[in-house]
Amino acid sequence: MKFDTDYIEKLAKIIADNSLTEISLEDGEQAITIRKDLPEVIQAEVPAVAAQAPAIQAAPAVQAAPEQSPVKKGTPITSPMVGTFYKSPSPDAAPFVTVGQTIKQGDVVCIVEAMKLMNEIESEVAGKVVEICVEDGQPVEFGQVLMYVE
Repeated sequence: MKFDTDYIEKLAKIIADNSLTEISLEDGEQAITIRKDLPEVIQAEVPAVAAQAPAIQAAPAVQAAPEQSPVKKGTPITSPMVGTFYKSPSPDAAPFVTVGQTIKQGDVVCIVEAMKLMNEIESEVAGKVVEICVEDGQPVEFGQVLMYVE
């Protein structure tokens, strides 16, 4: 079998239509591997004698976000990045906000440390802090609710 352009285009269409990332075929001394969305991988020549074991691709592990109570009052303030939550500017300083405190738009409510940078998180809403959902020093994910303001 010869791998001509039409045949390769059909293989590429199969990858796209079936949400695959890779397809490999061998015929005697000829071999072809087509990969999608893997810019870091550089294709190497396949040796004439290749292992006949099928490639098994593991599905990426999906970590479930901690479930939150279904009904929360107020507007959530979420983390804009992955990092570590800090409620105060230093360990011996008073926290930026406490439950029951009234804040206005633009007030710094906490710090999220990411890659050794301390990022001050400002409130996008005004109101009263009704719940702080994260403990000091706890890792946070992008989009995780840090606190609620009503």
